[in-house]
Amino acid sequence: MTEQDAGIEGAALGAAETQNGEPPVPAVEDAVDLAKDARAETELELDVEQLSAKAAQRDEFFGLAQRTQADFENYRKRMARELEGAQARGIARLATELVPALDNLERAITGACAAAVVDEQLIEGLRLVQRELLAALGRAGIEPYGEAGEAFDPALHEAVGHQPVEGASPGSVVEVYQPGYKLGGAVIRAARVMVAA
Repeated sequence: MTEQDAGIEGAALGAAETQNGEPPVPAVEDAVDLAKDARAETELELDVEQLSAKAAQRDEFFGLAQRTQADFENYRKRMARELEGAQARGIARLATELVPALDNLERAITGACAAAVVDEQLIEGLRLVQRELLAALGRAGIEPYGEAGEAFDPALHEAVGHQPVEGASPGSVVEVYQPGYKLGGAVIRAARVMVAA
């Protein structure tokens, strides 16, 4: 019992005692009980207010935690997309650097085959290097395209010229001067072709 409670109860008992020292009458005992009940009710109201405040604070922190978790998940997804895009750009840039070397390698093979003295070992070595480079690009997702007979597509092909060719349908590729390369659906370099008129 606190000092304040003892003081209230003592005052109530003191006022209830009669002059001749007799015990308090029941009406005074009821007043003391009412004072105790009021004090208990006040304490209960304070406890309810504190619990309500704690519940509101808990709800606020829970909402903050949910928003933070959603923000982190969005950040993770965005970083994964950006990483994927950066990787694709790096691969495309590497392919852009290697494709001219492949073109020169093809010219070297063609020149070696047309020479007066054909060195089969040299030609086979050049073809081996060419296959390895194409396989490395293939593992990175870069595919060559452009073959005679396929339909001309301005999104994939660069027409060097048009000429009538017997047996070829108009608008089809009749000769490929330079193969094209694409990464997924994106064209890294368009195929340079002659188109049937």
